[in-house]
Amino acid sequence: MAAPSGGVNCEEFAEFQLMAAHVSRDRVIKNCIAQTSAVVKSLREEREKNLDDLTLLKQLRKEQTKLKWMQSELNVEEVVNDRSWKVFNERCRIHFKPPKNE
Repeated sequence: MAAPSGGVNCEEFAEFQLMAAHVSRDRVIKNCIAQTSAVVKSLREEREKNLDDLTLLKQLRKEQTKLKWMQSELNVEEVVNDRSWKVFNERCRIHFKPPKNE
């Protein structure tokens, strides 16, 4: 896979911009979810040891909310990806048929 040339055609756009962008955003969001999940797990364990600590409870709720937002962002990313491919197929279907792995 080489970098796209000066004039981008439909195939280069699909390979280098659309696919790569989606994979990159998906990976970043999943990485954030994994890190936040680890923090939530750690806070839950601490919370079980110290049930009276309200600051800990507040921090746990905050992290759980952040985790839910990140999970919903993954769903939004899926919708954006589907719509992007729909528009791409409408504009480039005559010139290029992308592989069925997206």
